[in-house]
Amino acid sequence: MRLGSTLLRTGATAILLAAGVAVTADLLAGPDQAAPAPAAAGTPAPAPDGIPLAAPNAAAVTVASATNAWGGIRTGLETTLSERVVHYDIDATLDPVKHTVTGREKLTWRNRSSVAVKSVYVHLYMNAFEGAGSTFFTEKRQRGTAFRSGVDIKEGEWGHIALRGVIQGEATVPWTFVHPDNGPATDHTVVRFDLPAAVAPGASTTFDIDFHTQLPRVMARTGYFGSFHLVGQWFPKIGVLELPGERGATTPRWNAHEMHLNSEFYADFGSFDVRLTAPKDYTIGATGELQGAPVEQHGMLTHRYVQGDVHDFAWTADKRSAKPMVETWTGPGSPNVTVTVLYPPEYAASAAPAMKAAKDSLSYFSNTLGPYPYKTLTVVIPPHNAVEAGGMEYPTFFTVEGYAKVEPDLASQYLLDFTTIHEFGHGYFYGILANNEFEEPVLDEGLNEYWDLRMLRDRGQKLHAGTPFTRSLGITPAFDAFAAERMGTPRNDPADPPGQNAYDRLQDIGAVYSRTATLMRDLEARVGKEPMERAFKEYYRRWKFRHPSTADLRETLAEVTGQRAAVESVFARQVYAATKVDDRIADFSSREQLPLPGTRQAGSGWVEDKQADLDKRIEKTREAWSKANPKAKDGLGPYPFRTEVLLRRYGAAVPQTLAVKFADGSVETVRWDAGESWHKFSWVKPARAVSAELDPQRLHYLDANKLDDSRTLKADASASRRWGMDASSFIEYLLSLIATV
Repeated sequence: MRLGSTLLRTGATAILLAAGVAVTADLLAGPDQAAPAPAAAGTPAPAPDGIPLAAPNAAAVTVASATNAWGGIRTGLETTLSERVVHYDIDATLDPVKHTVTGREKLTWRNRSSVAVKSVYVHLYMNAFEGAGSTFFTEKRQRGTAFRSGVDIKEGEWGHIALRGVIQGEATVPWTFVHPDNGPATDHTVVRFDLPAAVAPGASTTFDIDFHTQLPRVMARTGYFGSFHLVGQWFPKIGVLELPGERGATTPRWNAHEMHLNSEFYADFGSFDVRLTAPKDYTIGATGELQGAPVEQHGMLTHRYVQGDVHDFAWTADKRSAKPMVETWTGPGSPNVTVTVLYPPEYAASAAPAMKAAKDSLSYFSNTLGPYPYKTLTVVIPPHNAVEAGGMEYPTFFTVEGYAKVEPDLASQYLLDFTTIHEFGHGYFYGILANNEFEEPVLDEGLNEYWDLRMLRDRGQKLHAGTPFTRSLGITPAFDAFAAERMGTPRNDPADPPGQNAYDRLQDIGAVYSRTATLMRDLEARVGKEPMERAFKEYYRRWKFRHPSTADLRETLAEVTGQRAAVESVFARQVYAATKVDDRIADFSSREQLPLPGTRQAGSGWVEDKQADLDKRIEKTREAWSKANPKAKDGLGPYPFRTEVLLRRYGAAVPQTLAVKFADGSVETVRWDAGESWHKFSWVKPARAVSAELDPQRLHYLDANKLDDSRTLKADASASRRWGMDASSFIEYLLSLIATV
């Protein structure tokens, strides 16, 4: 998921940083079942089988998963890519006037545990939009923040999902709304089914579910605007039963969190067979492969999509879509991939750039992580006024941003390109690796942001912040992508570890993107680009289709890079914690070592060297030296120079390098690896020092202020002028953005 405008997230964040209509009880009830009374807020009552839920404050896991977690490493010799746990067979009909989806779902779930399961937990994500009393809107209201661009729901635009009947075998299944994260009693995003028949260890069960989904006006990831429909998180989706040895679990536990303002999703791998019925003049795009030609009946077309080894399914429908752009991509180890771009007429200029960015991403991620395993990829450009449908990822399917004009080396080109790369990248981290986005967003938003910026860096692409207006003024600012990302991360006072969960954060979700990308960039600079890429390839190989934890990433990086101490130090201080890094040059001097006044023994007596006599002697010595060395550089002479550099540390210890340049062209380089709060280095040399620089290789982008990493003896305003010009260019860009809002 993109977080607002990419440029705003990566740089401007550092600078610019209700009444609701509740769904009535009869909508939530099936025809033969009274609506259950809302559960009281607080810890839910235990399920009949005693299997607990994951803790509300669960976050990054510190203990590595077992080698056999989720069936062990997928070798490619298995009959399926993943250990499929669930199968969804869904018939869904869209009413584009009422913006509703009527569905019948056959959900088959397998109990992987060694205990009988008497209750299961199911997500009803769409109820996040039923009214101001949901967890989503409660957090939005209490924090006083907007979701991304700030689009809000007005009267008559709310959404919900209503269960109209749940059957197991021949028996009606009772359900109860629960609140695993202690959210408000008016939240209905998680429901517990208490089963008429327990599911034995290793056995499977099937639920027949009738449901009705009212889409909201699109304001966060899903919904409608006009004839455009992005249908995401629209069906009842079962939670994840984690087993001992998986993501830190020590006993079987259900992982099913409420829909939070800043959390996304987590689900088991499985297969989908979905039939989507919509008016025949609507263009459909969806997760997976279309099976044959659509079938027409009564002016409606039914499109059948099938996809295995994914954990979600989303689709789009719009009668205004232009003719889809369809191309193919091939790469080593991957099947032939059909790439489709769906776009509205007003954003026709964005279709070809989005296609190119998608295919470039397929190549880069396949080469640097591992082969793309699916046969399709669908890119959706939402229409004007549906911006909050953009920048969202689902398996084999994602949405981006659209622009009427896409001009080279301007912000529109960069934003479209980067958003496409970013949402595609989720297909690897959220999709194939499939981490728990609720509890460990560092593994998705964070790692994805890092890998996206690597792609930009590796192909020499800058972050272009200009607009047609700034270009007309001769201002076309461009920034190094990682440097721009650094601007958007809390460095002086970081409050939230990247490994904290997505929804309980003081500095909001943006730091997950920027701080993770920056700390991973710093780790790569420390251990080496090639070892880091080799480690990430191994991480993908070991953990694809298996839901890794933060500890599993840590262990893979430590083993493959061969630099366990460095990796463990970074994870302890910057992933599981958020520790300020702030090393600086506190003082820098280089003074000529002249003869000093005083007394000295000469033979059997003592003589006094008076300052006046010394001054004459020094002057003569200098004159003689200058005559003998007429072309000597400034800073050299007959007397040596004592150079001192005082380093101060106001945060976590990181391995540092100090480079001091001297007037004779020599350089002294020293390491500062100790955990001390200060250290003074000194040299006595025949040349005066010219400059001192801490971290000359720019290994530490997390450092609070890079400007205090260097000093010169003579005043040099070039750095301040350069930073000032960059800042003014960026502010010009921000002002132009504000003017167009």
